[in-house]
Amino acid sequence: MPVYKDKSRGTWYVVTRYKDWTGKLRTTTKRGFKSKVEAKRYEVEFSEKKDNSLSMTFGSFVEIYMDSMEKRLKENTLQTKVAIIEKKILPYFKDKKLCEITPTDVISWQNEMMKQTTKTDKEFAPTYLKTLHNQLSAIFNYAVRYYGLSSNPARIAGNMGKETSGEMQFWTKEEYMTFSKAMMKKDGIFQAFEMLYWCGLRLGEMLALTPSDFDFDKKTVRINKSYQRIKGEDVITDPKTIKSNRVVQMPDFLADEMEDYLSRQYELKPNNRIFTVTKSGMHHEMDRGCKETGVKRIRIHDLRHSHVSLLIEMGFSAVDIANRVGHESVKITYRYAHMFPSKDKAIADKLTDFRGGAFNE
Repeated sequence: MPVYKDKSRGTWYVVTRYKDWTGKLRTTTKRGFKSKVEAKRYEVEFSEKKDNSLSMTFGSFVEIYMDSMEKRLKENTLQTKVAIIEKKILPYFKDKKLCEITPTDVISWQNEMMKQTTKTDKEFAPTYLKTLHNQLSAIFNYAVRYYGLSSNPARIAGNMGKETSGEMQFWTKEEYMTFSKAMMKKDGIFQAFEMLYWCGLRLGEMLALTPSDFDFDKKTVRINKSYQRIKGEDVITDPKTIKSNRVVQMPDFLADEMEDYLSRQYELKPNNRIFTVTKSGMHHEMDRGCKETGVKRIRIHDLRHSHVSLLIEMGFSAVDIANRVGHESVKITYRYAHMFPSKDKAIADKLTDFRGGAFNE
């Protein structure tokens, strides 16, 4: 792979030859290098990358990793991954050789991330720090699994941050009822919040709903898609997980409210989105309602937590709740364990009765 001087431009270029996945010989040219040293560095790096050598730089391996991920991830998930890698990971690891990155390097990076702040000078949330580490670890896991890297230095270094951001926020039924009175003034906004609270929908699931999703004879709503705003465009994607595809039974009053609302939307077609308010618009309405009613401000996603806590209070099991909100039951048990009433005394009493007094007879 020779390096040449482009005399007319005063720059250097590299002509590279390699075999593609079919075994066919290919030739490609890379121009615009300011020096011969820079061109030679690219030549070496290109060769190592094509040979899948662990001596390639971390930056080159990320290109391989992202090529693989591009077709496997939903667009919004991919964009989140790209943003984290480009802004928080590559600036630190890009030029290091993949095989030479150590747990100590990862710890140094973690320390740097924990020192950084947001635009409002707040420290990164523990959940965000954990997300950053998980993204880095995923890259090394890919190298271990498919490219023979001996170990994952991010796993050895250990995680930073934590899974949850402290105490879970939710509204009681009384708090939601107070808030909802302020929402009644805006047709469409009121119904949107009703779907979130009484059905436990994710915001993207609610924003993707169409008239065809409702069966008012059975009083059900079908959840099979999610709305995202990606790169300035409206995008409808599959739901978050396989379990998220579900049919939710609506309470009678909510079915009546939605049937009445849809009957007044004369221009709405069966596959048109019902709620065209933006996510930021929903946040604005929540700010307005909380300020007007004095109800504490929670996140919109916390309405989903509120629905789960309401169902727990009503005595439903983790399996029943998981099926309704599109979660695995083990996640419901883990995340909301502190809300479920303790059955330990009842278990002990049952065991006492079951054993009986055999040794005393």
